[in-house]
Amino acid sequence: MMAVLKRWFLVAALIGMAGCTGLPEGIEPVSGFESDRYLGTWYEIARLDHSFERGLTNVRAEYSRNDDGSIEVINRGYNVEKETWEEADGRAVFVEEENTGHLKVSFFGPFYASYVVFELDKEQYSYAFVTGYNRDYLWFLSRTPEVSEEAIEAFRRRAKAEGFDLEELIIVEQGKNRS
Repeated sequence: MMAVLKRWFLVAALIGMAGCTGLPEGIEPVSGFESDRYLGTWYEIARLDHSFERGLTNVRAEYSRNDDGSIEVINRGYNVEKETWEEADGRAVFVEEENTGHLKVSFFGPFYASYVVFELDKEQYSYAFVTGYNRDYLWFLSRTPEVSEEAIEAFRRRAKAEGFDLEELIIVEQGKNRS
């Protein structure tokens, strides 16, 4: 009986972890994704509030190619309360084909979570809308630290149309303490 329970627990854990790399219902990752054009610096313009970025301003992500073909992810933000910079290093790999904007990223060893690019300026790669495995995660990323009000409103419209609850949306300060 104990062996059956252990096996069931293992299966349940694996199913749970697999769910973290899935797609939110109705969200489609962009196709025609060019990973080499996505590399470089992205500034976080807006996000849904969550514990691992709470209190951070001047948040940006740096993406670069690792020797094994995966993507190095370095997220950095300024903690206003502690008056310090915080950084998280991760690794991303494609869930499907490399031309589909659906990756899985890990900051904590073998545990991966979805990184789904569902809107992208394919001409200039100047902005991206990203979610996780469910609608609790949402980011508006830009190649520049500031965008127009029209761009923020377009992001809000698309996010609402996709079923995101924007009550906890944070417009990220990008200015003071920038380094």
